[in-house]
Amino acid sequence: MLSRPSLPGFSGKRRFDDLSERDVLALAISAEEEDGRIYAIYAQKLRADYPASAAVFDGMAAEEDEHRRRLLDLYQHRFGDVIVPIRREHVADFYARKPVWLVENLGLDRIREEAQDMERRAADFYVAAAGRTRDVDTRKLLGELAAAEAGHENKARDLAETHLDGETRDQEDLAARRQFVLTWVQPGLAGLMDGSVSTLAPIFATAFATQDPHTTFLIGLSASVGAGISMGFTEAAHDDGKLSGRGAPWKRGLASGLMTALGGLGHALPYLIPHFWTATAIALAVVFIELWAIVWIQNRFMDTPFLRAAFQILLGGGLVLAAGILIGGA
Repeated sequence: MLSRPSLPGFSGKRRFDDLSERDVLALAISAEEEDGRIYAIYAQKLRADYPASAAVFDGMAAEEDEHRRRLLDLYQHRFGDVIVPIRREHVADFYARKPVWLVENLGLDRIREEAQDMERRAADFYVAAAGRTRDVDTRKLLGELAAAEAGHENKARDLAETHLDGETRDQEDLAARRQFVLTWVQPGLAGLMDGSVSTLAPIFATAFATQDPHTTFLIGLSASVGAGISMGFTEAAHDDGKLSGRGAPWKRGLASGLMTALGGLGHALPYLIPHFWTATAIALAVVFIELWAIVWIQNRFMDTPFLRAAFQILLGGGLVLAAGILIGGA
């Protein structure tokens, strides 16, 4: 509801209690302007893939603009045409909004949650502020602003019911899930499979050939980090996502690179333990967990039948592991 208060003497911000009615009204106007722009950006971001949700945010932006116009009329009537240049960041205990550019990385569900939170925090703030003041006129003004913000939330629900029937919402949710899978899950899964399986042979071949945990760890670390860098750049470079719709290349590259490195490091890190057989036993247990994690992800997000995924991953991983142990032992 309220942001954490700071000391005016150190931050240079004013306290809400020190604002005049003119300041409060100017603050409300600037807040409505910013919220309207945020809703317009939400609508713009969603329009191509989620037109029904975009229509909801278009309506909410229009509502914010209408409230801003009414506040401007009231301000001009009471205080004239010159509006005090005060914004939410100038007030120590006023609720804050996230920078607008951050919405570029938000998914559909998160945008809906952020919008609901915006209206709820605004209404809660004005209710709390009205309860703190002893001035009748100020209390009345803050109460009206609280009612307006609560009305925004009701309007948002009405707009959602108008533009988002059950079938449309389900379609948009399915599209959002598909985009999440294409951008994050699929590249991450490919990286985890590559990092977990492809590093089995060199790591365990080194382990059984040298029986030296330190050397094995260094080989595993270099193989994992190198594979992660290679997979990350390959994923990011080979498809810009514009035609395939798989999302931003940096997101896919990040998911692929990190999961590749983690897949190899999982069974390399146990060799930090100086006792060879203890480290090897733990590494083998980690391999088992990694392979089952891949099976679970395939079944959960890629709709691969569980038994088929288990057979493919466990058989392939087992063969690579056996090859590494046999080559190292020989």
